[in-house]
Amino acid sequence: MREALDEARAALASDDVPIGAVVLGPDGAVIGRGHNEREADADPTAHAEVVALRQAARARGEWRLDGCTIVVTLEPCTMCAGAVVLSRVDRLVFGAYDDKAGAVGSLWDVVRDRRLNHRPEVVPGVLAEEATSLLHEFFATHRVRD
Repeated sequence: MREALDEARAALASDDVPIGAVVLGPDGAVIGRGHNEREADADPTAHAEVVALRQAARARGEWRLDGCTIVVTLEPCTMCAGAVVLSRVDRLVFGAYDDKAGAVGSLWDVVRDRRLNHRPEVVPGVLAEEATSLLHEFFATHRVRD
């Protein structure tokens, strides 16, 4: 989670919301990393999880990321939760819950939907206070500016 938090801080350089993600291979080595790049790339799909999953798939040379773990600082939204399911990662670890858009238990529970053919293990709340603090600081400064 510390590496995902470092990725989240990297998003600040482009004024993106500080959310970060890393994908760990079966041996625990980082094979993909990403942070929000929506503002930087003018891409609505450039969420941290999608960026990290794409990098991990390129590193493995295949889209199936079985045996892998994705670690993200904020509970994934519906798009990212869907990407986690479709990538076939074994485990999803996240920090802060997202009461406004979370799709891993807060508003929806996409990754545990029994109608889907893959359901990763979910480990929530890892370093949640640190992840939440980073987001609160970002939005506090943006609300003052706006």
